[in-house]
Amino acid sequence: MDLLEHQAKQLFREVGVPIPIGILSTSPTEAATAASTLGFPVAIKAQIPFGGRGKAGGIKIVDSTEAAESAASEILGSDIKGFSVGSVLVESGVKIAEEFYLAIMVDRGAKVPRVVFSEQGGVDIELLALTSPDMIRSVELDAFVGLRPYHIHQLLDPVGLAELTSAVFKIASRLYELFVSRDCLLVEINPLVKTESGTIVALDAKLTIDDNSRYRQHGLEAFEEELKIPQAELAAGELGLNYVHLEGDIGVIGNGAGLVMATLDLVSDAGGDPANFLDVGGGASAAQVSGGLRIVLGEPGVKAVLINIFGGITRCEEVAQGISNVVDEHNGTLPVPVVVRLAGNGAEEGLKMANALPVETRPTLEEAAKRVVAVSETGGSK
Repeated sequence: MDLLEHQAKQLFREVGVPIPIGILSTSPTEAATAASTLGFPVAIKAQIPFGGRGKAGGIKIVDSTEAAESAASEILGSDIKGFSVGSVLVESGVKIAEEFYLAIMVDRGAKVPRVVFSEQGGVDIELLALTSPDMIRSVELDAFVGLRPYHIHQLLDPVGLAELTSAVFKIASRLYELFVSRDCLLVEINPLVKTESGTIVALDAKLTIDDNSRYRQHGLEAFEEELKIPQAELAAGELGLNYVHLEGDIGVIGNGAGLVMATLDLVSDAGGDPANFLDVGGGASAAQVSGGLRIVLGEPGVKAVLINIFGGITRCEEVAQGISNVVDEHNGTLPVPVVVRLAGNGAEEGLKMANALPVETRPTLEEAAKRVVAVSETGGSK
């Protein structure tokens, strides 16, 4: 779950990371009042759950009440990368002397936390990594040791910033506390600034919480509501499933991200338009399969569903039982055609069970993809 800037800064504030004073506003009038209250200059910042908003016109620096209202009017309701801006953060201006980059993230390759620093902040860090990789330094962290001052020395000393070690460590250690306590995949400050008065402040904030930890991350309900996370995605998360809404009309269920992606591709190649990505994962139970099928069937506009399972840890009998549970709930039928392809562990028994249900089975993924596209157009059934 990618938080909005003001949400991330709320969590920053709770652990003591210094941030500018800001007021969240949802209308131009509110923004103008907030700007007048804070004093000028102020930044009017679109609240969207990803970066790149500055280049898209989502951040404006203003120096009057009228300009604040005008800027907020332009930003609110605008579409930035497909996200409709519903709020702006009106934030006190900061006199910047230097800009840096600081983050703590999960290094998936090394399977450890990693602290990352650059003496050049406020830029596209991915682009900087390509054009000037020597300007980005990082250190692996031992989860049993945590973050220590010598880690920050390793990052700052080589670029002549040793005098900032104490101040940066104070912020970094609080970020690490947040990173651990909130099950984060990423906690990022870009830019982390040194002001003209010499203080260090987090001018921006980005925070990504691992969806797999939602069950134990309490108190985020208001964040989820503001982010407008689809109900289907929330329901899937509660079942331990991975769900992404797409814009088509053919529901797709599979086990394993790679297999589901391949299924989406073959449905598209067959002329269909996938409605979703739903990965039930390895070792899915009948209850999880039932829950996943309910979610997909409950999505408006779905005309047919393709279930593609390659049994490994997941047993195909469990998948068939999960489908059977939903059939029972619909009095022996299903609201739309369902095409099933089962292979691997327990496939013979699973197919025997599936063939007794109001679904169609196909031996290969290619055949299943073509069939689900055909029945989505005709409404055909077994």
